[in-house]
Amino acid sequence: MIKNILNLGDAALYCDFGPDVNKQINTEVIKYFKSIQKEKIEGVNNLTPSYNKLIISFDLRKTSFKDLKRIIENLNINQGNEFKNKNIKIPVCIDTNFSLDIKRLEEKLKIDRKKIYEYFFKKDFFCYMTGFIAGMPFLGDLDENMRVKRLETPRVKVPKGSIGFTEQFVNIYTYESPGGWNVIGNTPLNIFDSSKEKEPNLINPGDSVSFYEITIDEYKNHNE
Repeated sequence: MIKNILNLGDAALYCDFGPDVNKQINTEVIKYFKSIQKEKIEGVNNLTPSYNKLIISFDLRKTSFKDLKRIIENLNINQGNEFKNKNIKIPVCIDTNFSLDIKRLEEKLKIDRKKIYEYFFKKDFFCYMTGFIAGMPFLGDLDENMRVKRLETPRVKVPKGSIGFTEQFVNIYTYESPGGWNVIGNTPLNIFDSSKEKEPNLINPGDSVSFYEITIDEYKNHNE
């Protein structure tokens, strides 16, 4: 549940769900996010969910912090809200051209690459949020023995479609971008499509994601 609702500047507020980052808390964030979307509350401009917070921007000409706070506090997020989350399977190529940091992961985790990939392809992940770059999903949770810090020196360019590990999360780079995540493979899927105005994200908060291996030839032929 929401621990506190606080001002964030003149025309925004944030709902604070506490300091912990886990699936249970994030599920509550997503419930509020989707419920407020569904309510179409007058004056609400934008909703931004994160691991344990929900930021709401609003138009001061149409509503106020006090009014929005009251609406949110009285919102019944469990009544009549059957939100359907997707189960998405993502193809991944782990050819040496794409598995840029697998050797580093072997050294840091003290686990050979076969075991790392075996774990990765068996795991079901949960999408906590999207962000940093458009549509980039933050997927959890890696087990304790699979967690590793970011690269000491981030790359200037990480290729689009790269899949990386950092701490408890896995992500997918939706565009070529600077970044310091430990890259283990690449997907040919377009995770974010700006031409789709209503649903540009393939993966959204609350979705379940799993990965399966494809060969380099399957990767090359995927979009042909």
